[in-house]
Amino acid sequence: MTTEYLSTIDALAVQPFPEAACGDAFGGGGPEHHVRELQVSRDFWDDDDGQAWVEAEAELRACLDDLSAHLTARWGNASVVELGPYLSAGCEGEQVPEPLGYLSQQAVSMQVWPLPDSARWLALAIGQADKELPLILFAAVGQASALGLNASGRS
Repeated sequence: MTTEYLSTIDALAVQPFPEAACGDAFGGGGPEHHVRELQVSRDFWDDDDGQAWVEAEAELRACLDDLSAHLTARWGNASVVELGPYLSAGCEGEQVPEPLGYLSQQAVSMQVWPLPDSARWLALAIGQADKELPLILFAAVGQASALGLNASGRS
């Protein structure tokens, strides 16, 4: 699956951003961003003891770690971006750039790599909209300006 996910990531990194918000069963995008669901666990409506959640989280974490190792070999170490401040800002009515607004409603943090020779970044995150819903491994691409990065990928 890693090869398939890396292929998806490579395509997202260079794909033009849509002019208007759009989506399908695997993610969406809009002006200045793409979000793709790489892997989705089962739901947890009947997971009374929490064991299914623990197993699903471990599976997605292993996948994220594998992808992260490949991307780090390619682009260097990732930065960890905490998404809580973006969630708080959105809840207070502030405008939050996408995909940060969406991801902050799903995940606590994301690993971010500035994309070389591009004014974009790529992120990986594991999120869950609510405790009964599936865990999701996300890949997202956004404009460097959304994270306050300059063209070299530094803030």
